[in-house]
Amino acid sequence: MSEVHTRLLRAERDELFPLLEGTSIPDFSRTTVCEGWSVRDVLAHCAAILIQVATRADPYGFTPEENQVAVEERRAWPIADVLAELALGYSLAERSPAERSPAVATVALGEWIHGGDVRDALGVPDAYASAGLPEALTLLVERSVARSTPPVDVTLVDATERGLDSAQICLGDPSVEPVGWLRTDTPGLFRIVADRRSNLVERDIVGISLDTLRLFH
Repeated sequence: MSEVHTRLLRAERDELFPLLEGTSIPDFSRTTVCEGWSVRDVLAHCAAILIQVATRADPYGFTPEENQVAVEERRAWPIADVLAELALGYSLAERSPAERSPAVATVALGEWIHGGDVRDALGVPDAYASAGLPEALTLLVERSVARSTPPVDVTLVDATERGLDSAQICLGDPSVEPVGWLRTDTPGLFRIVADRRSNLVERDIVGISLDTLRLFH
């Protein structure tokens, strides 16, 4: 697992747990943007994924069916047990052996986005632009290249406000002429690529559809 993955997981853990410790029990039942899942369901999913990739030699398929089974298995648990498993998952991921590190790295960005789902459901501002944002953007670019996203120039209108080094990033292969252009803020970009109520996003987009930019399912 690279330094950027480690930093992102640590940033997410350090921001998420203080929020959860101050969350009332009823609020864990709030609905999220993940269809059919409450806040506690998203947290249960995050915990199960981290533990699976950090400890198991057999690959986890990440299918909707597998994810749903893991969530349903934990619905009868007290919320304290869900949070304890999530804390264990982060701990195991951070000290996973070298042979498991690549598997852990594959889920780091997804864990951060699911943290955004939780913050969004709990009414936290800028849910998808939390601590770890620079690392999340780096991993998003890497993912877009790996997924062969058509090259798109992105202008982040809030880059200065968020302390980013640049307002410009490129999704897809940077060596290829861009086929489109997107102008939005950082939370909006992650809502678009993760399909989190992208209809709420203020954006200017040219030459490409929002569907083409969706990198998570």
